[in-house]
Amino acid sequence: MKQKSKAKKTLLWTGGVMAFVVVAAAGGAYLYLQHLNDNITSVSDDGASTGGFQKDKAINILLIGTDKRTGAGNDGYGDAGSAGHADTTILLHVSKDRSNATALSIPRDLIVDIPDCRTTQEDGSTKVIPGESGVRFNTSLGQEGRTPSCTMRTVTELTGVKPDNFMVADFNAVKTLTSAVGGVEVCLAKDIDDPDSHLKLSKGKHVIEGEQALAYVRTRHSVGFGGDLSRIGLQQQFLSALMRKLKSNDTLTSPTKMIKLAEAGTEALTVDDNLDSITKLKDLGLELGKLNTENLTFTTVPVIDNPAEKVKTTVVLNETTAPQVFDMIRNDVSFTEVKEQKKKEAAAVAARLKGTKADASEVRVQILNGGAEAGSASATLLWLQNEEGVTKSENAGNAPKSLGKTTLEYAPDQADQARRLAAIMGLSGSAMKPGKSVTNAQGLPTMTLTLGKDFKGAGVPLTSAAGKTPEGVQKSTADKVECAK
Repeated sequence: MKQKSKAKKTLLWTGGVMAFVVVAAAGGAYLYLQHLNDNITSVSDDGASTGGFQKDKAINILLIGTDKRTGAGNDGYGDAGSAGHADTTILLHVSKDRSNATALSIPRDLIVDIPDCRTTQEDGSTKVIPGESGVRFNTSLGQEGRTPSCTMRTVTELTGVKPDNFMVADFNAVKTLTSAVGGVEVCLAKDIDDPDSHLKLSKGKHVIEGEQALAYVRTRHSVGFGGDLSRIGLQQQFLSALMRKLKSNDTLTSPTKMIKLAEAGTEALTVDDNLDSITKLKDLGLELGKLNTENLTFTTVPVIDNPAEKVKTTVVLNETTAPQVFDMIRNDVSFTEVKEQKKKEAAAVAARLKGTKADASEVRVQILNGGAEAGSASATLLWLQNEEGVTKSENAGNAPKSLGKTTLEYAPDQADQARRLAAIMGLSGSAMKPGKSVTNAQGLPTMTLTLGKDFKGAGVPLTSAAGKTPEGVQKSTADKVECAK
């Protein structure tokens, strides 16, 4: 196991950079690639991951930054003598079809439960670090000897999403990467003079790099409401700008910049042991490189002030919207209105939902549980019969396999029944599956409603869960230039 100390601040598109560099350098560049391999630091994932990303599945990468004082010239940052915390954390979800991605920021002051963590020690032995309940998210790393695998387990506990890999970057990542590309353009809606981060910039656009770029992503007292949530918004804007610069022609066509980026990226990274070579980073980068910036959405875990505090210093989950955000990521639903998908869904809705509807008493349907909570089929049957008048309905038990999303299959001559049931259930056009009917115990043709993992309970409409971001959830896309306020 290669292991050395690394820390701080997000490094979102290093994987993509590695892809461009390795492809460009392939052929006669073995020694240089070996040099890049030697730059990479890896630590064990301790079994907390899926075992690594796969090309034919959705990808979830956990990006972690700590406030530990490591790296040349960083003595003045962070807390002296601290083992560091999970100070900046983003869960990057890339869709299975690579058409879109979501970067979900997790506030450091979010109150969470940290599970027991089996961690690999420097001598190769393992140790179980006891979990804690009702503590800040940032204590999932560094504190009590916790490693990045503990942060990974905490994210799984919080969101239900098990990351494939993690990447940890140090203070120098922001400085060296921005310098390697010749600076990143940012925009300010007002003058900033922050004595804590040492950032002093006037209103308007600026090209920043090095120490000034690090000061930019560290400032928080001079933006928004002066807290960590405001800083998260600033960092998301910065990452969008960095991504646009990384994918710009003046970067991709410059061998000098590409070599500098390769050196900066591999030196700045600590990765899990499933992502410990330039070849693996290249493969990940090629997958990330398929994305269009307009389809990468930045958002933050929905939170509210901690009601248990008089002086508000921590936050807790917004139980109204956070579960749906987590569900969207688990079910690979885009936060971005991808044009192709939107047109496809609109056509499906128009074709399948538009038309006459049968009376509820004429709807004949069998209900299967295909991944919903136990008892969902029975509860839905009672609701449909007793409250909605769908008396010709029956519970057919469990489906042959689990489904991510609820579906309604019907024969062409049952379309009017399907439209009625869709209206009652709140089904989208994409949930309706024209096909064939089945025969029930009485020998009569019946539709099949399969309750998937997205099913939230009898009487709860499914349309919103099928592809709309919850009301009030802030989001931005990487292709748009936004000015920090």
